[in-house]
Parts: sequence; structure tokens; C-alpha cells
Amino acid sequence: MALEVGIVGLQSSGKSMLFAALTGAPGEVGMAAIPDPRLQQLAEVVHARKVTPAAVRVVEVRGTGPELLGKLRQVDALLVVLDGFSGTRVPDDDLETLKLELLVADRDHVERRLERVAKQAKSGDAKVKREAEDLERLLAHLDAGHALADWEGELPPELEPLTTKPLLSIVNGPDGIDLQLEAELAEMPEEEAAEFRSGESALAAVVRQLVETLDLITFFTAGEKDTRAWTLHRGSTAIDAAGTIHSDIARGFIRCEVVRWDDLVAAGGHAEAARAGHQRLEGKTYVIEDGDVLNVRFNV
Repeated sequence: MALEVGIVGLQSSGKSMLFAALTGAPGEVGMAAIPDPRLQQLAEVVHARKVTPAAVRVVEVRGTGPELLGKLRQVDALLVVLDGFSGTRVPDDDLETLKLELLVADRDHVERRLERVAKQAKSGDAKVKREAEDLERLLAHLDAGHALADWEGELPPELEPLTTKPLLSIVNGPDGIDLQLEAELAEMPEEEAAEFRSGESALAAVVRQLVETLDLITFFTAGEKDTRAWTLHRGSTAIDAAGTIHSDIARGFIRCEVVRWDDLVAAGGHAEAARAGHQRLEGKTYVIEDGDVLNVRFNV
């Protein structure tokens, strides 16, 4: 499943421009590619007809308030857009306002769940009663102005709190990123857009920062039909990687052939890398490393 990121911000801060620049898609949900120069090198070696980068699923929330922000409870991280172009706003102040909005949304969520659980607790179920007591303490914690990220105990998994998610802020303006320009460049052919930039897109660095913040690694599958990059949380195993590719592959997993991406490129192909002794067989519990190229053998 792709990394999922939510875009939030105060009115007219540039959320829609960031969404358009990242995804090039209409609507409020789209995919943003994760740039990785290794992918193209692998594709050239295996003569891939199709190249598919790893991607981030991006969700834009057009507004604030508990109900709208609640749509982001299942995302992995939040991108906060701050107005740095109008001259009428102070980005640091707006960031604090957004954090307060997230806090209020979490408080509202905890309070609603407490109302439901408190009614169920009247049945005498000890487990439900304990949850009600935990929620009462959490509500008092939030009413004191503390985020759920500061809670020392274990949070009920059903809460999916907003204030525990990694938060990256983007200033839209001369002291940050010109999102209007980036949105316009995103509509151009890649070669043409590159002529307007002194280097890579500023948003490519943002996507990479998200990947680093969430401690993700990249592995590859490299074939003539399709060469593709995939993301995994650091410490994940070969069976996790198989499941990322397809649930059937994980279900029928036998073993995986592993070669480092640079060894494959240097050798000039899979067969050459195997003859040079760079390819090895690994089982389900093998911990995937960033840059591994996998060929999963499976039987369903």
C-alpha cells in the first residue's frame, strides 16, 4: 500500500496549488511520484518497456474543523501549507493555529468515542469499562491543552489521532516554495519544465523528506516488462515486500532472489550479476535493505 499524505492549511494558503504540483491530477486525491535516479539506471540495464516509480498517495482537505480534518485519520503524515506570499499572514502563527485545529479535532474525536463507549460500559463489560476510563483521562489531557503525541501511555488504536502524525510545513512564497510556479511547471513536459529550474523540483525534496521522516526504504523489481520501485518501512522482511507487490505473491512465497541495485547495473543484467556471484537466495525473514532488487519466486 502506498504511503499516504494529507494536505492541510488555512484558507487561501495554497493547498490546491501544492496538490496540483505534486500530482498533476484534478480532484482531491492523486498520486505523487517519489524521485529516485537508481530506477532509470536499472530500467536501462534490463531494457524495460515500462518504468514505474514508487508513489505517494496525496489527499487534500479543503477546509479545517474537526469534521473535515477527521478525514485524514488514516494518512501517514501531514503536509501543512502556510501563506508566505500575501504579506498579511505570519507563517509561524498560522502553523500554531493549524496545530490547535488538529488538537481540537482530536479532542472532538475522543469525546464522541467516550460518549459511545460510556453507554456500552453500562453493560458491565470490564474491558469496555477500562476503555471508558482511559478515554476520560485522555479527554482531560486534551482539555489541558496537550497533544496526544505527549500522552505517556498507550493510545487506543481505534483513535487514529491526528496530533501524533509527522507534520511537515511548507511556506508558500519567496522564503519557501513558489507553489504557483511549481503547479504551472507540473503541467509542462518534463524536459521543458527542467529548463526553467536550476536543479530538481523543490517538491521532489519535500517528497524525499517525507520518505525520510517516515523511515521508509526503497526496493526494486527489475524486468523487461516493467521495472518498478516500491517503498517499505525500514526493518520490513521479504514476506512484507512480497505482500507490497501483491497479496498472492506473499501467500505463495517460496524464496526471493536478491541483488544490490548497483551490482546489477555494474554487471549489465540479471544473468551477468548471478554469474559474478552477486545474486543470492533469501527466505521470508530476510530484512530488506534500501536498494535491494528482488525477484520473488512463488506458487499459488
